[in-house]
Amino acid sequence: MRERIIFHVDANSAFLSWTAAYRVKVLGESLDLRDVPSVIAGDKASRHSIILAKSIPAKKYGIQTGEPLFQALEKCPNLTVVEPDYQLYVAASRHFVEMLRQFSPCVEQYSIDEAWVDMTGTERIFGAPRLAAEKMRQRIWDELGFTVNVGISSNKLLAKMAGDFEKPNKVHTLFPEEMECKMWPLPVRDLFLVGSATERKLKGLGVYTIGDLAKADVSVLRKRLGKHGE
Repeated sequence: MRERIIFHVDANSAFLSWTAAYRVKVLGESLDLRDVPSVIAGDKASRHSIILAKSIPAKKYGIQTGEPLFQALEKCPNLTVVEPDYQLYVAASRHFVEMLRQFSPCVEQYSIDEAWVDMTGTERIFGAPRLAAEKMRQRIWDELGFTVNVGISSNKLLAKMAGDFEKPNKVHTLFPEEMECKMWPLPVRDLFLVGSATERKLKGLGVYTIGDLAKADVSVLRKRLGKHGE
């Protein structure tokens, strides 16, 4: 039976990347927001505004997505702040998914900036999975102007985990035979759908890494976390 090949494709810092790409490719601006400390956030005068997306130079100042804008400005007074443009993001997302469908008709959009692509059986068209992923990543950059991470595996969960490894603009694999080496050493919080509440409960059971969870007694997990634990 042919092994399934699933890609998880995630736009890097989507709102900021899409804004930057539009300004450079469409408006012809020389300044690329991705090259300077910049963020997407609401009204600069409002203390309730939060960071929706950030550039890599902004990250170097310790600026985090979700933190209040006034705190980010304290860390970097020269921070470039751009208000969100949701119409632009919807259009960019549509172009993103349309591009993915040129590689496979089987695209499942997970959020505005990420999707799974079933690439099973496309080897004769696009080559081996990693080569196909590199072609996809490069074409998105050349034609749409933003970078993506591509995670490759035989199912959606592992492809999602692979795509979250090292960012930005990377291709990673995480097949079942690679799990123990690549996945088990990671903090249990890195497992898809493990939130802060579940993390606290797992740590109470002595489960700190994904490997600890893989070796845990299922009956104990079921008792502590119910069906979700199992």
